[in-house]
Amino acid sequence: MLIVKKQQQAIDEIFASKIISCEDLASTKRQVAKKYKIGILRNSDILKKYKQQQSRGAMTTLLNLKKVLRKRPVRTLSGIAPVAVLTKPYPCPGKCVYCPSEKNVPQSYLSNEPAVMRAIRCDYDPYKQVSLRLRALKANGHEPTKIELIVIGGTWSVLPEKYKYWYIKECFKAANEFEKIKSIKIKTRNSDIKCEIKKLKQQLLQEQKKNEKTKYKIIGITLETRPDYINEEELLEMRKLGATRVELGVQAIDDKILKLNKRGHDVEKIASATELLKNFGFKVTYHIMPNLPGATVKKDLAMFKSLFNDERFQPDQIKLYPTVVTRNSLLYKWWQEGKYKSYPDKVLQNLIVKCKKIVPQYVRIIRLIRDIPKESIIAGNKITNLRQIMKDQNVKCECIRCREAKNKQLQINNFKLQIINYPTLNGQEYFIQAVDKKDNTLFGFCRLRLPARNTKHATFSTLSNAALIRELHVYGELVSVGQKKKIQHAGLGKQLMLMAEKIALNNGFKKIVVISGVGVRGYYRKLGYRLKDSYMVKA
Repeated sequence: MLIVKKQQQAIDEIFASKIISCEDLASTKRQVAKKYKIGILRNSDILKKYKQQQSRGAMTTLLNLKKVLRKRPVRTLSGIAPVAVLTKPYPCPGKCVYCPSEKNVPQSYLSNEPAVMRAIRCDYDPYKQVSLRLRALKANGHEPTKIELIVIGGTWSVLPEKYKYWYIKECFKAANEFEKIKSIKIKTRNSDIKCEIKKLKQQLLQEQKKNEKTKYKIIGITLETRPDYINEEELLEMRKLGATRVELGVQAIDDKILKLNKRGHDVEKIASATELLKNFGFKVTYHIMPNLPGATVKKDLAMFKSLFNDERFQPDQIKLYPTVVTRNSLLYKWWQEGKYKSYPDKVLQNLIVKCKKIVPQYVRIIRLIRDIPKESIIAGNKITNLRQIMKDQNVKCECIRCREAKNKQLQINNFKLQIINYPTLNGQEYFIQAVDKKDNTLFGFCRLRLPARNTKHATFSTLSNAALIRELHVYGELVSVGQKKKIQHAGLGKQLMLMAEKIALNNGFKKIVVISGVGVRGYYRKLGYRLKDSYMVKA
């Protein structure tokens, strides 16, 4: 009891201190620990006391302290709370030379990767994974009310149908029940996976409907798959599940390199998959792997340029995953035999710098490396903070992530709307962005697609002759609906939507379709859109 009392006194003293930075907090924590002869207090413990005090109406002037206490604030500075969950291991259709194969782990993943370790602890249970990630975010000072669910684990398209519907249903259920749940049971909750598929689909619809009005909303779902598994039937199912973004394992856009690495598809398949995804409104992320067998620095740079110069590609987002050699892969054997060599660190860094410099403003570089622990990398890049190193070297990049507002305050009269339009295969894209007049900081954007009349979804009438809004995003610190306005909820999204509608109308389109996440359907209803076949539609 004495220790508890001393901890409370120490926390009270921290609350009474003027803390405006992480350095101030660290210094004060050391001082009070020495004064009261206790261990260094954890931020989560201080936050817990902070919330208790705040619930009693106190401490309204200490918002700066809450921001300082928040662990890894970057997690929600893009306006959403990303929650990654892993599917359980299933056989993969690919035989890629660089992919490791480890028992009881999804193909291409390693058991010591952070996301995999979390999934294994939860026995790959989706309900438990979502619940624990939300709990961790809250414990670290975040309020994850706008969830971007990122489902990883290999090729989603080859998973059994019942498993897919059950998995996503459980993710929605976890978000819907998060406010009420007190503890996460250890036992895996997969008894209802044996239900008939019709019942599972009904259960999913029920959970989705609940999620439209619950506090913790899933505002977007990302699934990853291979280009050769993209077809109209697959995309219709993804939409029923609530998916809004698809990550494609592209790796390279050179047929010889793809064949050498045993990818099992060609460049033409990448192009057709990209076109079909965009014509169904999906956001498209490419996984790109520099330094694959058969590649050179010159080829890698040329391929990267082609991503934006060739109308067949034009991805919205990119994950750069430099090739690494890991055990339990064919590439490891090639490396042992001297048939493969990794680029030296300096060469790879220079290549990525050149790639970053040519990325258009309408593309977001999500990642520069895979989150593979150093001890698992036999050869290849082992630098985990590559983005920070480049930032320290003052490498300039115009990608979305490098320009987004983060916690910068929006001055309503100090931004301008800009329109970048560019042709893609059988369609015209409009990237409408709101940027600071002085420094080009990005506050928000809207992706509008005007498809050609011969689009590849002739059997799906909801999308025929319609302009497509593929993404609407307002940046800045995540703000829950009803809370104090910052950049989010300041009316910027509405202005971007009005501009998109105007462009569509001027180009002869009389119907607009939004690929809305389940949790934000209410927002589009306020703008006059109505739900039809999983899309929000306005005539």
